[in-house]
Amino acid sequence: MTAVAKIFRDALAALNSRNLARAERLFDRVVKADPANVAALNLLTVVLMATERFAEAERHIEKATAINQASYASFYNYGIVSKHLNKPRQALEKFNKALALNPKDAAIWNSRGATYNDLGEHDHAIADFNEAILRNPTCAETYANLGNALLVVRRCPDAIAAYDKALSLKPQLAEAHFGRGNALYDLNRYDEAFGAYDKAFSIDPCLGDLAGARLHTKMKLCDWKGLVAELAHLTESIRSGHASCGPFALLSLTDSSDDHLTCAQAWITKRYPAASAPMSSSVTGPHDKIRLGYVSTDFREHATAHLIAELFEVHDRARFEIFAYSLGRDDKSNMHARLSASFDHFLSCEDRADVEIARMIADAEIDILVDLNGFTKGARTNVFAHRPAPIQVNYLGYAGTMAAPYIDYIIGDAITLTNADQAAYSEKFVTLPHCYQPNDRKRLIADDGITRRDWGLPEDQIVFCCFNNSYKILPATFTCWMRILTAVEGSALWLLADNQTTMQNLRKEAEARQVDPSRLIFAERIKPAKHLARHRLADLFLDTLPYNGHTTASDALWAGLPVLTQSGKTFAGRVAASLLSAVGLPKLIAQTTEEYERLAIHLATCPDRLAGIKSELAQNRATAPLFDTALFGKHIEAAYQLMYDRYRAGLAPDHICVPA
Repeated sequence: MTAVAKIFRDALAALNSRNLARAERLFDRVVKADPANVAALNLLTVVLMATERFAEAERHIEKATAINQASYASFYNYGIVSKHLNKPRQALEKFNKALALNPKDAAIWNSRGATYNDLGEHDHAIADFNEAILRNPTCAETYANLGNALLVVRRCPDAIAAYDKALSLKPQLAEAHFGRGNALYDLNRYDEAFGAYDKAFSIDPCLGDLAGARLHTKMKLCDWKGLVAELAHLTESIRSGHASCGPFALLSLTDSSDDHLTCAQAWITKRYPAASAPMSSSVTGPHDKIRLGYVSTDFREHATAHLIAELFEVHDRARFEIFAYSLGRDDKSNMHARLSASFDHFLSCEDRADVEIARMIADAEIDILVDLNGFTKGARTNVFAHRPAPIQVNYLGYAGTMAAPYIDYIIGDAITLTNADQAAYSEKFVTLPHCYQPNDRKRLIADDGITRRDWGLPEDQIVFCCFNNSYKILPATFTCWMRILTAVEGSALWLLADNQTTMQNLRKEAEARQVDPSRLIFAERIKPAKHLARHRLADLFLDTLPYNGHTTASDALWAGLPVLTQSGKTFAGRVAASLLSAVGLPKLIAQTTEEYERLAIHLATCPDRLAGIKSELAQNRATAPLFDTALFGKHIEAAYQLMYDRYRAGLAPDHICVPA
């Protein structure tokens, strides 16, 4: 046996005994002595992958594949390294070569499927996972991956079946419990979702964004046990650079803009890094009209659509050509029909891969591309990562920074985005006058004679209400509400009925604060026009922190119900203040919890004062900027024009303040 062969044997023994440091030293000696030793290069790559040093591993595996083009194992390892280095196209190329050499290997089919998933090509991913299962029906991880792909294409029951199969093979597979939780959450089965997340967390608390998803679901259920400690642990993880929470979930858990930025940076780095080459061309000439593209999953019956629908209709067609890239399903609603008719071009892209959508946008030579999702459900951030348009904008759907190098601007106003906030955002600020939020003056309010009795409300007592999502109700807010109820005798609090567990938990929390739980009344979800109408049965809308009501707050104001808010420290916590300022009611913006509580009690016990504010709102509703969609359209178009002019002048994006 030669000296090199003996070192190789010792290195292999070290690897088998998981002594990675010794294995690395010995394999490194082998490749230095014998640079063409493909086996040693491969195994050194394996060691470096095990220690997550993928950039170093790439150098060695690149040599191995260059030396021996017939080694499927080398190409497979190269694919794995590329995937971890966020080079999915390169990974796909390497897996294709590995499969050409060995199409019977289930692991390669599984890994290529996972890469297709990363690229948003979910139909290809599903096909590859099924092929892997045919070749190895006992691999639990493949079933879990199949569940992940099925979940993305909204086949939740099929996804759950795949996760269940994975768990029958490997009951402690945390990824399968996590994925099962995601599917149950999407089916609104929040109790079961939390149970699945909790099981996954007990196995691997550091798995992906599990910690954030689990805590967000606890908040959805208004289960506040251990919240302080769990939030502290999650915050510590985020500050350590881990993508342990989705950015959207974090907005309602903490009011730290710095933590929001850190979280978004980790999320983008881990999941949606910039593509190696932008698709947009810098050589296209100016068009007769600015080509404006909106990308959203929510061109349907959805809160975002309820806000923005009329804006698309009032856009100046002499100056702008308007494109919609619809990433969501056609729900056959009147809203979807209205939206699809309001664009010059409405393109249904739900079943297209991210790269294909990006190519469509680039080929259309879109000048300004607006992301109406941000990090909300169903977002396709990868589309923007390909940089298909020269100007890319974060607007409306996500009230925070995306921390993405390919998102140039965020649109807000002087209340939601201040100069002091700039350091916590990667985007340049576009500050609109009055309010950043569009509104639809065509929103119908039903006139069907509903009464308080119809909804189980007290006939002659003060009714406070909050129709914000339950995950926005944190203990501090709820405690304040209970003090208000205690001070206002006979009053009731009207909340959204999200699920039975949430209602039970809130009633228990009320009782723990010496408030009769029967004073909490819950409203089922109903059609938008009827939902708007029932606002008129309430006396005062009580807002939440750190995440305000956004569409819910404008719904209340549109229906004539005053909103009391406390101005927060972040965009998400200042939206209601922006709305109230734009509708001429800044007197309903509190700066502290004490002021918020005092004002709520004062208004509830001074009926003439509250009636005067309602009268003022009714008058302002017709004249104030908040609901003047035509005026808003002019302002946001001025913003788009200024972005475009900078680009055409060869200037980098910069902060823009649109004059009133």
